[in-house]
Amino acid sequence: MRRSLVLTDETAGHPFLASLPPHIRKGAEPKPARPWLRLTREDWMGFVTTYIGCFVAVSIFIA
Repeated sequence: MRRSLVLTDETAGHPFLASLPPHIRKGAEPKPARPWLRLTREDWMGFVTTYIGCFVAVSIFIA
């Protein structure tokens, strides 16, 4: 395996990203997080169903 000499970039943050050449690292900036979180009705129903199922299972186990 041949590896060429690459100077590190201290502003990259992660050691692996610092070892990459600039033309490859150019697209590696993290995407900004969404400022809001959209939960649909299906998400809430899944959460409630799981919560109730776990609650019933633990209640039966304790009883």
